[in-house]
Amino acid sequence: MSSYRVAQVGVAGGGFEVVEREVRQPGPGHVRIAVEACGICHSDTFFVNAGVPGVSFPLVTGHEIAGRIDALGEGTSDRGWRVGDRVAVGWFGGSCGYCTPCRQGDFIVCENLKVPGWAYDGGFAEMTVAPVDALARIPEGLSATAAAPMGCAGVTTFNGLRRSAAGPGDLVAVLGLGGLGHLGVQYAVAMGFETVAIARGAEKADFAKQLGAHHYVDSTADTEVAEALRELGGAKVVLATAGNAEAAAATVEGLRPRGELVVIGADNAPLEISPLQLLMSAKVVRGHPSGTAQDVQDTLAFSALHGIHPMVETVPLEQAGEAYERMLSGAARFRMVLTP
Repeated sequence: MSSYRVAQVGVAGGGFEVVEREVRQPGPGHVRIAVEACGICHSDTFFVNAGVPGVSFPLVTGHEIAGRIDALGEGTSDRGWRVGDRVAVGWFGGSCGYCTPCRQGDFIVCENLKVPGWAYDGGFAEMTVAPVDALARIPEGLSATAAAPMGCAGVTTFNGLRRSAAGPGDLVAVLGLGGLGHLGVQYAVAMGFETVAIARGAEKADFAKQLGAHHYVDSTADTEVAEALRELGGAKVVLATAGNAEAAAATVEGLRPRGELVVIGADNAPLEISPLQLLMSAKVVRGHPSGTAQDVQDTLAFSALHGIHPMVETVPLEQAGEAYERMLSGAARFRMVLTP
């Protein structure tokens, strides 16, 4: 193959067009990946709209990549990688290795984090090239379309829960039942938490139970969310997957003493939480980023072991623009996945 197709954005805020590019060989420490699936994440809007510094156009976005290694750069076989290996690359697309967080081993908060579709071409393409430290192995129990969203949506919710203060049997609430939340509920149940799903509307109760939730709280009901959580004994952890600062803040009074609000849903609005809400009962509020390649691999293995899959809608690469708009409009429930 001398050329391959990408769905690129020519200018900031522009539309997607499918064009051909020449195939290039991976450099030292990199591999070329034949992309089999790539999730569309709301974070892609940051790059498409040039909402972060350093974005260059034409842009090939996409940081939820699953596929197979197609070619090896120098030094990669020494690290155990082979052509044909099934791999995923997520939000963590590599680290610099020399900044202070990297020197401390905290690679996900690398000051020069290499996010696919920002630092280099992402997965809205038939192939891409990525550094080996970004690679996670996909287990046999997961298809490419199931594995792709786990590189961002999956690992963020999985890590947010396993790194939280909750232990088996604790009451854990998941705020939101969308692309992140529907995975968060499944992970919480599989981790042994007494799981509460919180969403808007009584009609979502049955869906929450199908995901395994032990309790459902309708945030539009007369009873406030915090009061409903207190009636259940108070949550040890609330995982806020919904990108709504007001809804996240409304759960704080439903935390038990030393409870923790873990925020993973992005919103530019401030969290309206007073110091007094935190001080007397020693509550904690923290943001949680995605996860390293090893965290993605852990997420994939746990998902395969427990039969956890994202709910996806697949579309071909040439419909990237339409799929992106469906994600933006909210018409697509859960995760949109391109299948080059």
